[in-house]
Amino acid sequence: MTLEMRVIQTDEWDVWYDHLELAFGGVPESPAERELCKALTDTDRALGVWDGDGCVGSAGAFSFRLSVPGGAIVPAAGVTAVGVSPTHRRRGILTSLMRRQLDDIRAGGEPLAVLTASDPAIYGRFGYGTAAYALAVEIDTTRVRLSVPPGTDGIRLRLADPRKALADCERVYAALVSSRPGMPARQPGWEELPLLDAPSMREGGSPLKCVVAEREDGEVVGYARYRVKADWDLTGSEGKVEVSDLDALDPAASAALWRYLFSIDLTWTVRAPRRPVDDALLHLVSDIRRARTRLRDSLHVRLVDLPAALEARAYGAPVDVVVAVEDAFCPWNEGRWRLVADAGGAARCTRTAEPADLELSVRELGSAYLGGITLTSLAAAGLVRELRPGALTEASRAFAGDVAPWLPHSF
Repeated sequence: MTLEMRVIQTDEWDVWYDHLELAFGGVPESPAERELCKALTDTDRALGVWDGDGCVGSAGAFSFRLSVPGGAIVPAAGVTAVGVSPTHRRRGILTSLMRRQLDDIRAGGEPLAVLTASDPAIYGRFGYGTAAYALAVEIDTTRVRLSVPPGTDGIRLRLADPRKALADCERVYAALVSSRPGMPARQPGWEELPLLDAPSMREGGSPLKCVVAEREDGEVVGYARYRVKADWDLTGSEGKVEVSDLDALDPAASAALWRYLFSIDLTWTVRAPRRPVDDALLHLVSDIRRARTRLRDSLHVRLVDLPAALEARAYGAPVDVVVAVEDAFCPWNEGRWRLVADAGGAARCTRTAEPADLELSVRELGSAYLGGITLTSLAAAGLVRELRPGALTEASRAFAGDVAPWLPHSF
């Protein structure tokens, strides 16, 4: 039977999503998760591959607005729901979906596509580069102390119902977006994502809890959402605190929230699976060895409209460099481009016939785009080639950011 790829109809969503669950192992999500996914799905951007009445392939995209170096908020396609049924693999379905999707993203005027990868090795061949990492920490609070900055004792903490505190928490989150590349400016409906709290999601932990940090005038300047996982053995309690979100507008509020999480009765471990790699917590703990850390790839970036993407961000140092870009999958990006920018100022990126100073693929350009992965480190791996002496250092300094990019939640 002939396979057919097309945008799904609204009444086909459940079949489309059933296929996606099967492609990811067949474990159904909770009704609350599924309902939120349905509400957030833009069916006009949801592609399905059909074999008769059955959906055997899928890919979707959210219309994101993503922070980039310099504080600009840039349209980006948040690629999601990519999967192929086990019965239909090795037939080119994934490549066809990626081809159609990137063509559609380009036609829609979004300069970037971003995704999180269940298997990061898959997406490099389509031009996606790892641009941000997440830091997981697990801290033994019986052996680790916190050194807190001045003003921490002036922060007032208050337990709050997660839903009732949502508006205050979202104001804090929104205030932080432009300060760290990689953070999505949450569109209507996305504020519900952190509140998902089905029993199947708790892994034995408590219902979701929330603590807010306030200044003396009552202004909310930070919050943490967490669960407590009670555990006991013959020696007593072995409880854990599982931190899902912690955002704060200043160092004192951040430290006050961490101090609170470290001191919850009958718990001896604090776990936070998704923190920035430059999190201030690493400088507050007394023993980094007892704050066991692990890195994992998080956000993958694909430049769809190369000149528009490079002109949308700011640069940390002056740069005037010609880059030869390889991009077989999106050949409109391929060729030599001259990038000129002042530190912090407007950038210009234009096609040129001038000799190239650097040579790299669009994948490496995506990795460096948010400022967390340096061109120098990519060159050390043989992925960027310097053709003019000094060009690598110049470009690497310009692309590098002051803060690490971070994706605070999945999508």
